[in-house]
Amino acid sequence: MVIEAKRTPDSQFSDLPDYPFVPHYVDDLPGYEGLRVHYLDEGPKDSGRVFLCLHGQPTWSFLYRKMIPVFLESGARVVCPDWLGFGRSDKPVDDDVYTFHFHRSMMIELIKRLDLQNVTLVCQDWGGLLGLTIPQDMPERFERLLVMNTAIAVGQSPGAGFDAWRAYNRSQPDMDIASLMKRGTSVLNDAEAAAYAAPFPDISYKGGVRRFPELVMTDPEMEGVQTSIAATEWWKTQWTGQSFMAVGAQDPVLGPNQMEALRANIAGCPPPMMVEDGGHFVQEWGEEIARAALKSWGDLD
Repeated sequence: MVIEAKRTPDSQFSDLPDYPFVPHYVDDLPGYEGLRVHYLDEGPKDSGRVFLCLHGQPTWSFLYRKMIPVFLESGARVVCPDWLGFGRSDKPVDDDVYTFHFHRSMMIELIKRLDLQNVTLVCQDWGGLLGLTIPQDMPERFERLLVMNTAIAVGQSPGAGFDAWRAYNRSQPDMDIASLMKRGTSVLNDAEAAAYAAPFPDISYKGGVRRFPELVMTDPEMEGVQTSIAATEWWKTQWTGQSFMAVGAQDPVLGPNQMEALRANIAGCPPPMMVEDGGHFVQEWGEEIARAALKSWGDLD
C-alpha cells in the first residue's frame, strides 16, 4: 500500500540556531517503503556506545541540540531520528495512518537497519511512550537509560493536566507550534521557537502533531496497552542496566509525581535530577542533564 505523504522543503531548515548536524535518510525500511525517515548520525560509527535520542510531540531532533555535543564529547555515537510526521521525516497526510504500532515498528526497523548496539536510550514525551516499549523486544541491544518527562501508558489518563492538553490539541488542528513551545519553555528565543515550527509549513503537514495526543492510551482497549503493560513488567523485573532520570519540575502534565510513579517501575533507577525551572521540554536544559548523566556513569570527569 502506498501511503501519501508530504516532504518538508529543505529550505525550511536553513539557518537553524545551534544545529550544525548533517541529515541522513532511509526510505526503504520494511513496511515503510517510499516513506523517507530522517535521522542524525554523529560521532564515530565504531564507537562502543550509542546514544539513541527519541523526541516527542510536537518536536523533532532539534530538541536534542544541547545534549548531542555532550554525548559526542564522551566519544560516543549519537543517533537522533525524527518520527514519521515530524522533523525532516516524511509526513503522511491521512491522520488515520498514525497509530502506536505504525510508529513503534518503524523505530524497531530503523534500529535493525543501523544495527545499533550498546544503546543508551534517551527519551522524553512520546519518545518514552514508544521508546520504553522497544528494549523488551531487543534487550541485547540496550544497556542504559536516560529518561525525562514521559510515561508508559497502560490504559488510564496521566491526570487532569493531560486531559486539558488533549482537549486543547483537539481544538487546534493547525497548531501554532512556535507559540506553543515558547509558552511552555521560558528559555526559548524567537529563532529557536521558529526552528521547532520549521517542519510544518502549513496545516497539511501536521497530521502527526494532531494525532499523538489522541494515541495516548487512556483506555484499556486502546492500541498499545498490552505492549506497554509488558514493557512495565520488563523494566521492573528484567532491566539490569544503568539508569538516570531528569525531571522538569514545572511540567503540568508529566511532572514530578508522574515521574516518581515511572521510576518505581524501573529497576535500580536512582532518585531523579530535578530541574526546578524546567518544563515539559526539559531538553532545553539538556547540557546540564547530559553532563550529570555521563558523570553518574563515569563517562566524563
